[in-house]
Amino acid sequence: MKHEPLDLTRLRVLPLSQRASLAGIAETLIDPDSIPMPCSDANVALIGRAAADIRAARARGATVMLIYGAHLIKNGAHRILDRMMEGGWITHLATNGAGIIHDWEWAHHGRSTESVRDNVASGTFGTWDETGRCIHLALLAGALLPEGFGGSLGRFVVEDGVTLPTPAELEDALRAEPSHPLSPARAELLVALRRYCLQPGRLPVAHPWKATCVLARAFAYNIPYTVHPGIGYDIISNHPMFNGAVLGRAATLDFQLFGAAVERLDEGVVLSVGSAIMGPQVFEKSLSCVNNLRLQDGRPIVAGHSIHVVDLQDGGQWDWSRGEPPRDNPAYYLRFCKSYARMGGAMHYAQCDNVTYLHRLLHALSSK
Repeated sequence: MKHEPLDLTRLRVLPLSQRASLAGIAETLIDPDSIPMPCSDANVALIGRAAADIRAARARGATVMLIYGAHLIKNGAHRILDRMMEGGWITHLATNGAGIIHDWEWAHHGRSTESVRDNVASGTFGTWDETGRCIHLALLAGALLPEGFGGSLGRFVVEDGVTLPTPAELEDALRAEPSHPLSPARAELLVALRRYCLQPGRLPVAHPWKATCVLARAFAYNIPYTVHPGIGYDIISNHPMFNGAVLGRAATLDFQLFGAAVERLDEGVVLSVGSAIMGPQVFEKSLSCVNNLRLQDGRPIVAGHSIHVVDLQDGGQWDWSRGEPPRDNPAYYLRFCKSYARMGGAMHYAQCDNVTYLHRLLHALSSK
């Protein structure tokens, strides 16, 4: 039996304006100067410890990485992250595909989030033209610079669009330098220009709410922002332009940039906020790569760092300060705790609302 793949180029997409978006940016954004929501005494102590670790790390010039899941953006933490970047408390941001999709939709459309239940049933979940098309265009063009996923999309927002080369320019470059490292990216863009009848030159895309876009603010501060997507994980897969090679090329560079931050992590800090899978998975591979290269060079492995993990789950009702639970304990299978507990340094777990944690952390860092 021959198995034919699903023809995604036949997908019918709709204007983003037709989506019944469930949230608007104006009512969602959190004012960083407002009084944070209350939390337990135990979490107050953990937040104080994280603030002290961050202050010490920045005094040494060490990395402070913020790895987060999409709900931080869905719940309006944009200005809190902006204030932390502005204050120099964060040196690297990392998220998954959903994290940047919501951030971009807020910036361009002012609204985000849809009913998964209703829209899957109607075949419209994720099939929103501007989201899939614009993110792919940003990555296709950014690959020629070359920039990674976060950098390409951050530039796209800041510059309100992209400038596309002509097919002739791409063809000439491919003929002249067929084995150039950028040849795959040039070929992908050439195919996209022809297949989707894209016009070369300036392609404007407005972002009326760019002032609160985390991607744009990180780009403006020149802070590395890396994106670590999965193929088929995100709604940009539900678009005729979906191209895993384009996403993978951008994410490959971002994984290398993530590793560069880990290289500077000695006595630094990792904040993993609401990232149950991507954060621990990407971090453990990156740390292994860095240690591999260091040992080849005769240098010691990364050490002295602290890892602060935040999630709403109870951590398996296990005291992670005791180390890793035994295999017969259900907590053993909580990757966002277990993996980080294996990464050296000191791991601290806080069961806390993500926005509340970072809001209180900002206030702790800002206090004299």
